[in-house]
Amino acid sequence: MTSFVELGLIEPICHAVTAEGYEVATPIQEQAIPAILSGRDVLGVAQTGTGKTAAFALPILQRLSENNRRPGPKGVRALILTPTRELAQQIGKCFATYGVHLRLKKTVITGGVGMHPQICSLQAGCDIVVATPGRILDLAMRGHVKLDGVETFVLDEADRMLDMGFIHDVKKIAALLPSERLTLLFSATMAASVFSLASGLLKNHLRVEVTPQATTVERIEQRVMFVAKDKKRDLLLDILRGQSVTRTIVFARTKHGANRLAEQLAKSGVKAEAIHGNKSQGARQRALADFHSGRVSTLVATDIAARGIDVDGISHVINFDLPNEPESYVHRIGRTARAGAEGIALSFCDADEIAYLKDIERTIRQPIPADEAHRYHSDAIARLRLAPAVKPKARQGASRPAGGNRQRGGGGGGRTGGARRAA
Repeated sequence: MTSFVELGLIEPICHAVTAEGYEVATPIQEQAIPAILSGRDVLGVAQTGTGKTAAFALPILQRLSENNRRPGPKGVRALILTPTRELAQQIGKCFATYGVHLRLKKTVITGGVGMHPQICSLQAGCDIVVATPGRILDLAMRGHVKLDGVETFVLDEADRMLDMGFIHDVKKIAALLPSERLTLLFSATMAASVFSLASGLLKNHLRVEVTPQATTVERIEQRVMFVAKDKKRDLLLDILRGQSVTRTIVFARTKHGANRLAEQLAKSGVKAEAIHGNKSQGARQRALADFHSGRVSTLVATDIAARGIDVDGISHVINFDLPNEPESYVHRIGRTARAGAEGIALSFCDADEIAYLKDIERTIRQPIPADEAHRYHSDAIARLRLAPAVKPKARQGASRPAGGNRQRGGGGGGRTGGARRAA
């Protein structure tokens, strides 16, 4: 195990990291930090919970501090793009925490809130800007921010960025950046579209891949539960009322389904809130604050809205609806068992979702053990697992958003256990 001092980080940063209780670097930090400090482009392939935020935040802070030039009016020195508002806020907090002893100006720029305060925060220039693509591009087009002086460009969660239809905005932003810059791209999966994007942005890059592509975290106990569609809610209530369940994220396929499920849980005595892209920024922040504090024990989320939630001690992830894209399964269950902790991922599977289950198992390259002990187990649905695979039915809300119809949300997980590592 490698300490942060051994990675070549300066004392003010190491002091901040130590104050947070982090003792050793994660594998992606061990590989990425020295490369970024040396000025090399990096392509990072890593699941959530591996510490990738610190892997780019710590060396960026050091490079900006050592090259102590000030940004010009409306200028930016480091631009970090993220797909969601919640993730942008979380990354902004990480930069503030790790850079607490450095005199660097930081701001977070996202949609869903007023533009005027953001314009004011950019007026004198910023060392670090964490932003969602649509809002920062809008501000750039209006002349409120200049991107021609960016020294370091980070594209985080590139796979989700593409899934959400941000590819055109990302390319427009990249065209505004100087050709001579440091570029870092991070993605949980390496689909062909991500590889193509990386090829156009990175130069002589180092590829850092700390886990096999599309595999799931070893510390997560995964189980599939075969259940009729009309019995899913009853099964969910049984699980949520169990003594081992402390803090849970439940995934629904659609925004309407998330709202309805959260309302049904609340009526049944479960403290639950829904979070998705149609919720206002204030409503989402309140739901996340309640989840952080424990006032709400269950968060019902859509895929898009679950990125960037940084909450300690999530004991369970429950797939109420199986995702139609198998890569989303990896992202979902990564909300638990982060940075050394253990967790449980339960997936409900009805007769219409057997094909989705088979796609997931092919993607993660392992079968998911069946839990037949619950009182709603269906042998008939379980037997369908052995039948030849068929193409999944088209289902309402199952298609990914088109490029011109962007959805915005947020997501993430907590970190506990053992010698702590930077998130």
